[in-house]
Amino acid sequence: MMGQRLAGILLHATSLPHPGTLGAPAHRFLDLLSRAGARAWQMLPVCPPGPYDSPYAGRSAFAGDDRLIDLEWLGRRGWLTPEDAQLPNFGTPNRVDFAGLRAARLPRLRRAFERFVAEGCRPRLAEFAAAHPWLDDYALFEALRELTGQPWWEWPAEYRNYPPSRPTPGTTLADEVEFHRFLQYVFDLQWQELRSAARQRGILLIGDMPIFVDRDSADHWAHRPLFLLDADGNPAVVAGVPPDAFSDTGQRWGNPLYDWDAMRADGYAWWISRFRRALDLFDALRVDHFRGFVAAWHIPADEPTAVNGRWVPGPGRALFDALEGALGRPPIIVEDLGIITDDVRALRDALGYPGMAVLQFAFGGDPDNPYLPRNHRENQVVYTGTHDNDTTLGWWTNLPEWERDNVRRELGIDGSRIVDDLVRTALESVAETAIIPMQDLLALDGSHRMNHPGRAEGNWTWRFAPEQVTPERLEFFRALVERTGRDRPGR
Repeated sequence: MMGQRLAGILLHATSLPHPGTLGAPAHRFLDLLSRAGARAWQMLPVCPPGPYDSPYAGRSAFAGDDRLIDLEWLGRRGWLTPEDAQLPNFGTPNRVDFAGLRAARLPRLRRAFERFVAEGCRPRLAEFAAAHPWLDDYALFEALRELTGQPWWEWPAEYRNYPPSRPTPGTTLADEVEFHRFLQYVFDLQWQELRSAARQRGILLIGDMPIFVDRDSADHWAHRPLFLLDADGNPAVVAGVPPDAFSDTGQRWGNPLYDWDAMRADGYAWWISRFRRALDLFDALRVDHFRGFVAAWHIPADEPTAVNGRWVPGPGRALFDALEGALGRPPIIVEDLGIITDDVRALRDALGYPGMAVLQFAFGGDPDNPYLPRNHRENQVVYTGTHDNDTTLGWWTNLPEWERDNVRRELGIDGSRIVDDLVRTALESVAETAIIPMQDLLALDGSHRMNHPGRAEGNWTWRFAPEQVTPERLEFFRALVERTGRDRPGR
């Protein structure tokens, strides 16, 4: 991906220790990465999350998650009192209470906005909005969600139908719009400080781009002609994946699906804008559900399961040619897990983007399994697991004995130090990039899992505690990084 061997850590930004923000917690994590010899920090999507706090059902494909705004940073600028800048810890050391956190943060952020305005800083928001064309629609969308408490299709017609009536200056709605512009302005300032600090340490930031957007998102509300809708303006079909060995009914995700003909007609302008914004935040991007660009599973919107869907072709190479024509060659990691067919592999290889190899998926007994270490390729990113997997220790605990035997035989190990052995295997791989979840760096058990696919509630809340980081774990990783030639640029 980067023309060099490197190792990195997968940790979502909300999984940083309390207070879990772009301030001191994020900058301390950069220091931790440096001590461990890691040269990449991969995150999940940093968009405002959707239902159940999922970053993969975001309310915007462009905006940042205001839960990450650091209050102490606001205090240093005089926009918060020292008392307001200190936030109580909500949750347990390893699980965040996002509801309690939001309830405590929101009034503090509003007070910061009031002081920002009182200092005469409002013109900065107009300048920021002029440089970020997506912002006005997003800020109005968020303001209306806050004031109505309803999804956009339940709003009054004057706002539901796009383009909406713009708020009159001085009204509650206008002030709420300005507040959400302020949040994005501050998020961006703090993010760019983090990115600058990462660059100074030689650490790459790797983002994650979901292919789809949520129905209740600013993008779907403001760009409905780019989606497949019925005569009433509702989604005609929704996204998912077909039945397989793990689910008799498949997965019905429910995201609206793109009208690729409409997107092609304007040169894929929305996608170009989306990638431009993402690459303003990150050095590289993992693109989720890459197979959906070749063909996506279209489920009639009135179907309760994914059984009666069908594969419908996507834009294929045409989209990526448009992206490269506008932005140059984007540094992309292809998420090529799940139902991957020859046409998906052909597009990935024709574009030259690295795919993923997940070690937890390697040991089912097929000698041609592409995730087996002996089948890895240089142009690939190897993981022990991802946010959708159990931790390696949890995976091993629940693995059937026949599959444990496959692991022992394939890796030449006895299994007594399975986490260290899988981390070592990942870093020894010929794959150019190796990414290790933070849970595996710390050798944590399955209670520290980030996400259980197919389960709506109880996900995305994990965070690590500072006391779980030991010098021994960092030194173990650093020694591996150095021994496997992943410690210096150009190797």
